[in-house]
Amino acid sequence: MVDKMIQAIQQHSIPIRNPKEDLEQLVISIKNEKYILLGESSHGTSEFYKNRKELTKKLIVEKDFTFIAVEGDWPACQEVNRYIKGYSSKYNNARDVLMQFKRWPTWMWANEEIIDLIEWLKEYNQGKPSEKMVGFYGIDIYSLWESMDEIIKYLEKRNSPDLEVARQAFACFEPFNREAEKYALSSAFYSEGCHEEVTKLLTGISVNKHIYHDSEESSLNVEVNALIAANAENYYTTMITNDNESWNIRDRHMVEVIHKIDSFYNHQSKGIIWEHNTHVGDARATDMANEGIVNVGQLLREQAGSENVYIVGFGTHHGTVIAASEWGENFEKMKTPPATTGSWEDLLYKAGNYDKLLLFTDKNRHLFANSIGHRAIGVIYHPQYEHYGNYVPSVISERYDAFIFVNHTNALTPLEVRGVLI
Repeated sequence: MVDKMIQAIQQHSIPIRNPKEDLEQLVISIKNEKYILLGESSHGTSEFYKNRKELTKKLIVEKDFTFIAVEGDWPACQEVNRYIKGYSSKYNNARDVLMQFKRWPTWMWANEEIIDLIEWLKEYNQGKPSEKMVGFYGIDIYSLWESMDEIIKYLEKRNSPDLEVARQAFACFEPFNREAEKYALSSAFYSEGCHEEVTKLLTGISVNKHIYHDSEESSLNVEVNALIAANAENYYTTMITNDNESWNIRDRHMVEVIHKIDSFYNHQSKGIIWEHNTHVGDARATDMANEGIVNVGQLLREQAGSENVYIVGFGTHHGTVIAASEWGENFEKMKTPPATTGSWEDLLYKAGNYDKLLLFTDKNRHLFANSIGHRAIGVIYHPQYEHYGNYVPSVISERYDAFIFVNHTNALTPLEVRGVLI
């Protein structure tokens, strides 16, 4: 099996020597898909961000894609969106905007690699009517308190009829001092949660969202922040007692936000989604399916149709990466050891220790149909133990439509936030 797969990689892969030029083959293979999902096997690898940046530019220019959705917080990403669309003049440059990413792990978006794309988007949008501007949105679930802050601030400015309901929801969360674990324990074990309050808030804003419509996307902004409050409350309540279901709540939320964005664009949008491989690579092609776990790639294929979704995975054999040894700890530049023998990344390396692109088609998918270990590095990483738990059994050609292999990778470069490298 191993030798045959190595031969198949050698036969069907395209060497990548110059990403700007050689990734054009991938863009050509994308036809009329509505969603392009661009993965990463870690949240701290420079080359993954750079390659996704080049692909994103090409997709916007050559294929008319209309928004980028990332594994990040909605409020902070809204500041990027406002900057690139000219809605805000409070930032001098992209570096200033990225200082808004203050929740750990900040390096995922407050990094040098993303700056060029943000400035490019701002320049691309200049002079275009609002409906032709490319948007930048965060679709993750974690910004419960930041989203509540945004709702209160906006509703106060509008003297909205939803303000009192929002204040009641905010007051319910106040005793927990913005500590997610404290809220989770109270809600899960003592039934002292805020479910009714956030549900009432979301219902009210959904009914009244038409009154928030303006030229700067306020209706979308307030509706998604209310959705985050409701879904994050459910997520934190569930995470203590059911880890798998909390994962599902998070990924279903991200898909729900993508649909909210599409609805805002009158269903004429085309989206580029940046997330970890574990979110974009179809869970049905992994052992996640055995545990009842779903993800963004699976849900979008099911809901939009596989013909409307194109998924690109990313991986590496060795190098360095930014990660942390414990949740909330300062990041470190760590060594990514050579891929475990017999893994997907190991076979890609043995097929030729150079960067390469694989396009899976009806003619070659069967050659990659065996389940094989596929590396996944999270924000918490222990390189010395990775062979115990960092490889996800996957049928690669079913999990993705294409795969980009970067033989040797380097850690991305986090920005200094508030004068402290964090």
